[in-house]
Amino acid sequence: MTLPPDHDGGAPGGGALGGGALGDQRARDDVPASADELDARLAAARYISDPATSLALWLALRMDRPLLLEGPAGVGKTDLARATAEALGRGLIRLQCYEGLDEAKALYEWDYAKQMLYTQLLRDAVAKEIAGATSLSAAARAIAGSEASFFSEHFLIARPLLAALRSAAPVVLLIDEVDRADPEFEAFLLEVLSEMQVTIPELGTIRAAHPPLVLLTTNATREMTEALRRRCLHAFLDYPPPSREVAILKVALPGIEPRLAAQIVAFVGALRAMDLRKSPAISETIDWARALLLLGKRAITPEVARDTLGVLLKHQGDRSDAEAKLGALARAAEHAGASEPAT
Repeated sequence: MTLPPDHDGGAPGGGALGGGALGDQRARDDVPASADELDARLAAARYISDPATSLALWLALRMDRPLLLEGPAGVGKTDLARATAEALGRGLIRLQCYEGLDEAKALYEWDYAKQMLYTQLLRDAVAKEIAGATSLSAAARAIAGSEASFFSEHFLIARPLLAALRSAAPVVLLIDEVDRADPEFEAFLLEVLSEMQVTIPELGTIRAAHPPLVLLTTNATREMTEALRRRCLHAFLDYPPPSREVAILKVALPGIEPRLAAQIVAFVGALRAMDLRKSPAISETIDWARALLLLGKRAITPEVARDTLGVLLKHQGDRSDAEAKLGALARAAEHAGASEPAT
């Protein structure tokens, strides 16, 4: 199989896949031999993945390519980054995106307070540098040679992107909710995603010694550009099928009764099928299950659901719509749990 070169002038690192042949992909001890092995490691890290997502993640690892995780809010995209870092034994560096995010918060900034402090402490040395200067321009030329000292590594504050590239060991870099950032910031990311490098005017180009595994998440707040999509592999994470969500509950809450777990998942699935402003996330399913266990409940009734609905639904309009259908929702949950053992 021949893989295409990466977009605008080669793959990360300068050659196909950063090393030429498919067999020369900077194999590392922490990279699983197969997608199935990675899936097992994720399960050990308390993340129940689906085969398509595990395969996309494994390919991203082997190909040194970013992975764009797309899907509705609350389906486990961010937690996948946490579990991946744990499964690989890597550190996790997270960049939370928001409107107005710029390079100073994402890449680096200069420690101006420290620069000013050093200027004050070294003013005698600066005075010697400009001794004998007869004009401002002459004084500026005299200290020009020292200017670089104030824009060196000593005064550089590394933000998440730069910290990931400069890490002494491979890390997982999570760029969370990239769709919340401005399109200009998305354009800025292209150099990082394509070449695994950044350019700092005062220092030059900094290339990653150990390319991080980059995971980007988007909740579709806005559409991602084709330029960003070209640079990434892609995985779509949706709400899990009932069997997998039950498995997630059992991992999160060991000892939960199978019948109650099935009822919870069926009830939440029916809520998600409604036209709600905000459907319950997987984390809210887990919270609701924990709440029911704390209350000592072993089955879902309309009364129990009404009393605890605020754990699942966070908008009053959604709660009103659900309360009007609690009888039908509870019956659907009871039917789903009927085939499961009580304990």
